[in-house]
Amino acid sequence: MNWTLEVVVVPVTDVERAKEFYSQRLGFNLDHDVSNEPHGPRIVQLTPPGSGCSIVVSDTLTTMTPGSLKGLQLVVNDLRAAHKELQDRGVGVSAVQVYGANGFERASDDTELDNIGFVHFDDPDGNGWSIQQISSRG
Repeated sequence: MNWTLEVVVVPVTDVERAKEFYSQRLGFNLDHDVSNEPHGPRIVQLTPPGSGCSIVVSDTLTTMTPGSLKGLQLVVNDLRAAHKELQDRGVGVSAVQVYGANGFERASDDTELDNIGFVHFDDPDGNGWSIQQISSRG
């Protein structure tokens, strides 16, 4: 039996603002934007390009406080290109960093990033994301 992670609910204060951030700034695909008002919540589901897991941004589907979700992680095969793309889209993203014995340290331009290279950013509510470079898997 397969157990697949398909959706993560991200708590936000403003669904429209979150939809714009994830679709326009991050480039996530907008899968659904449906509202069952007045009887149910608005459901906005977005998927990162190439991902099998989506997010649902919501101000009602979870008891988590907006901004309290930390540790969401995306994976790319070229971290420097992803970093530049996010900067060009106006996302406040950290410097490219490597993770080692002393925690996160700023990477130099020639640092090898596979498996240890990261950048970090927050959505408008403060939900925390990381992006890791993994070029190939074992």
